[in-house]
Amino acid sequence: MLCLGIESTAHTIGIGICQLKKGKIAVLSNAAHAYRPPKGQGIIPRLAAQHHVDHFGQLLRDALLKANLSLEQIDLFAFSRGPGIGQCLRVSCAAAKFLASYFGKPILGINHCHAHLEISKGLLGMKDPLFVYVSGANTQLIIENKGKPRFLVLGETLDMGLGNMFDSFAREAGLKVPHGSEVARLAQKGKFFLLPYTVKGMNFAFAGLLTSALKARQSHRLEDVCRALLETSFAEICEAAERALCLYSKKEVVVCGGVAQNERFCQMLSSMCKLHNARLGVVEPQYNADNGAMIAYTALSEWQKGKREKLSLLMPDGYWRIDQVN
Repeated sequence: MLCLGIESTAHTIGIGICQLKKGKIAVLSNAAHAYRPPKGQGIIPRLAAQHHVDHFGQLLRDALLKANLSLEQIDLFAFSRGPGIGQCLRVSCAAAKFLASYFGKPILGINHCHAHLEISKGLLGMKDPLFVYVSGANTQLIIENKGKPRFLVLGETLDMGLGNMFDSFAREAGLKVPHGSEVARLAQKGKFFLLPYTVKGMNFAFAGLLTSALKARQSHRLEDVCRALLETSFAEICEAAERALCLYSKKEVVVCGGVAQNERFCQMLSSMCKLHNARLGVVEPQYNADNGAMIAYTALSEWQKGKREKLSLLMPDGYWRIDQVN
């Protein structure tokens, strides 16, 4: 069975194709293109959505060419239903519904957060991990639940996502995009100093840390501020993750989402996991960045479990939390 998945929750338009064969899912192609806002600005929804429309056709051709397939051969279409930016979400929804309707094929709407978890768990061969999900707008500690709800959020940011905090700091500091990578690059040249640290049980907060880091630029080198910002925020998540790991006796940890591409963050989580004889897993960067393959992968996994949806009832949901996934 072949599935084509379309991702467009925020700055990236992605199209991926996966195949379900003998109970196993394989990625056949994964094409993506990211919207880059003007320097000093965040994502402008209208412009990001137009970017996705402009690049959709070429990405579709690229994905089909890499997989050596035609649209007629696709058995299932899927799209990122939410959470995300409304105008961006409508692009993947409209495209998937058109293709499914035109070719008379079934369609599934996939939760973006669930997709990050599912492809990471599947490609890493994990059984029952603690998920450390860290992206732009989402920063959560998640486990799968045997009952309802299907996923439990053990801890999460109380104000802003870690990736968004890095973006906000980088814009104010006049750094180029990608913001997270630039902050990480400068941090390697910096020296650590204390900044506010906020952990409440298994929850954490970053707004105060961001404000203090911006003020610290007046008295510290930019490289030092970047180092302190990264080390402090990563330490907050590691502390909360360690508490969750011990409380639920997990022996596997999956770090996923865009910030999972940060080498220092993975080093810190790895050190924590070794203390508790737990295995840490992280997939290759293309599957941690927003991508269409994770949408197709999750759709095939859900199809195997018997999930079916009516095209006419599928609409974007910008506020669809992971603990609302059935």
